[in-house]
Amino acid sequence: MSFYNQVRKITTHVLFEMKLRNEKIAMLTAYDYSMARILDAAGIDIILVGDSASNVMAGYGTTLPITLNEMIYHASSVVRAVSRALVVVDLPFGTYQGNSKEALSSAIRIMKETGAHAVKMEGGSEIRESVERILSAGIPVMGHLGLTPQSIHKFGTYVVRAREESEAMKLRQDAKILEEAGCFALVMEKIPAQLAGEVTKSIRIPTIGIGAGNMVDGQVLVLHDMLGITQEFSPRFLRRYHNLFAEIQGAVQNYIADVRSTDFPNQSEMY
Repeated sequence: MSFYNQVRKITTHVLFEMKLRNEKIAMLTAYDYSMARILDAAGIDIILVGDSASNVMAGYGTTLPITLNEMIYHASSVVRAVSRALVVVDLPFGTYQGNSKEALSSAIRIMKETGAHAVKMEGGSEIRESVERILSAGIPVMGHLGLTPQSIHKFGTYVVRAREESEAMKLRQDAKILEEAGCFALVMEKIPAQLAGEVTKSIRIPTIGIGAGNMVDGQVLVLHDMLGITQEFSPRFLRRYHNLFAEIQGAVQNYIADVRSTDFPNQSEMY
């Protein structure tokens, strides 16, 4: 039996052991109790309560509008559903950038009010002080490099990052900085596979890729994308494992037809 199969509860230490044993880490987003319960029962390792809730749950065009209170609401719902997975919560835009005291305050609110296990932050050297301050309070931090959606207005595009050597070099340095600061894992988004593999070998902490190839320690996708609930978003890295949009739409259309034809409810469905 593998080390992974013996694990009853995923912790940051378990993830480190998985990297050492070359056992891949599976991570998905969730934002509500019902979905999180399914993911946990299926055996997912990490549930990310992502600020992507801004897009898939609230319909915004970017991750920027979602608030700390809204993230706390989503995270609380997820934590109540989970018994095995590690729950990581995104610190939303404006709650940590440029102010390490505010970063600590935001992280403490998430941990106290949701019962989550860790927080995630975007950026490298520029957030080191915030990372260290949060870690000093005993709160685990997951890093995030490459394409950082909270910086979309700075980059102006969602294209692949770190193709140029100067940006690739900064990413390598930032990965080391985040490891040295004490992050327990690192997400790398939409960067060349070769670079992601190189970084993965150069640091001791696990790396989780999204559009970063297969030489990383694990993978993450947005749940609504991989289940085919969202249809507009089709980057190269996304594999759709289902087409729930069509299935749910079909079920609703069948319900409408049954109501209008008076087939529902039938005799066996009445009191």
